[in-house]
Amino acid sequence: MPQYKAPLRDMQFVLHELLNAEEHYAKLPAFQENVSRDLVDQYLEAAADFCENELSPLNQIG
Repeated sequence: MPQYKAPLRDMQFVLHELLNAEEHYAKLPAFQENVSRDLVDQYLEAAADFCENELSPLNQIG
């Protein structure tokens, strides 16, 4: 069975290069001081890890 690998680099490219997500997050009051590219990447990596290790095995036939 093929194992799911989250397209992390693609998601990082879209968020950072196309959408400039850090700039938009910095405008939100809760994130004004703490938002950075590293923080966004950490959230993406955690979400990718969850999808690959927890959700993907649940998507088996049978």
